[in-house]
Amino acid sequence: MRLERGSSRLYGMMLMLAAVVLLADQLTKLWAVSALSDSERVAVIPPLIHFRLLYNAGAAFSIGTEATWVFTLVAAAAVVGILYTARRLASAGWALVLGALLGGAASHLGDRLFRKPGLARGHVVDFIDYGPFVGNVADIAIACGCVALVLLSLRGVQLAKVPGEESA
Repeated sequence: MRLERGSSRLYGMMLMLAAVVLLADQLTKLWAVSALSDSERVAVIPPLIHFRLLYNAGAAFSIGTEATWVFTLVAAAAVVGILYTARRLASAGWALVLGALLGGAASHLGDRLFRKPGLARGHVVDFIDYGPFVGNVADIAIACGCVALVLLSLRGVQLAKVPGEESA
């Protein structure tokens, strides 16, 4: 993959944030699996936030629990698509957005590939109970990344440099 001149710093920033999100998500999941029991609900900020360990085979709200392999393919496509799109990043804002999305997608992909019940069918560890749903750090990064994506798009911030375009 060839990075356009001036984009390598932004690409590195994106990868750094993605690594932080991935590491934070996997470390907090490791903690949740070792510290919480399956039926336990621990108040963090009552009544808003609790910790409750769940293994989610589906997507948000446990939708599509019989199609775990589809979510594996979607996560893999998201990772590849973000890495491809980020080759010519034009702004730090987009580097942060794509870093948050990449880190969350990569962490979910890791769960799908390597957690029980098996390859490409693994369940995502969720443990932050917000009431209507239970999620994890990757979900927070993805949600924040999506909100920021919409805001940058509405503001007309350029995602990528046009090939041959000079840096400002």
